[in-house]
Amino acid sequence: MNLKNKRILITAGPTWVPIDSVRIISNIATGATGLMLAEKLQGQGARVTLLLGPGESCCLSNKIRLIRFRFFNELYHIVRRELKAKKYDAVIHSAAVSDYRPLRYFRKKIKSGLKELEIKLLPTPKIIDSIKKISPHTFLVGFKFEPDASKKILIKRAKGLFNRTGLDLVVANSFNSNKYQAYIISRDNTCGPFQNKGILAEKLLKIIGENLWAD
Repeated sequence: MNLKNKRILITAGPTWVPIDSVRIISNIATGATGLMLAEKLQGQGARVTLLLGPGESCCLSNKIRLIRFRFFNELYHIVRRELKAKKYDAVIHSAAVSDYRPLRYFRKKIKSGLKELEIKLLPTPKIIDSIKKISPHTFLVGFKFEPDASKKILIKRAKGLFNRTGLDLVVANSFNSNKYQAYIISRDNTCGPFQNKGILAEKLLKIIGENLWAD
């Protein structure tokens, strides 16, 4: 499917939230899926902006507009700024966004040797909930990762996102029994399972392309 000149915004990789001046809470996401999608979309002629968290950008094409971030607050503000400044045809929100942040941020390093340290956490705002509010006509793809969920539970939880977020598609994936398994879910249909990220990416781009040109 030809995606020439379609403007696509992708988020990828982990996000950090700070505990003190040197310590963070993070996750094990690599951003590999987002990087792959960015390369494939650019190869089909799309105008890609990639918001990439901490990690390697590898041999990313210089035709991809790359914006780096590290912390949750940076990603939150960059997404809002981009959506307000430009008209994106699609947003693929694949970043592993931090769900919680410490109630208190310590401006200096917490000294070592404490017998115990209690850190209270608060939920972070859901970035994906704001995307359609800012850009209602953008085709929105979200990701739902449930490491050990069965197919039934995985799909059920993914479908629970539609009403809250205004999503057009959800990529729901797991590592059940140490095997990668993913589904592409719309309000009316479920494709999969996909056990290879490359095949998943090709199918996802095909569906996005069909929907963008249908408009």
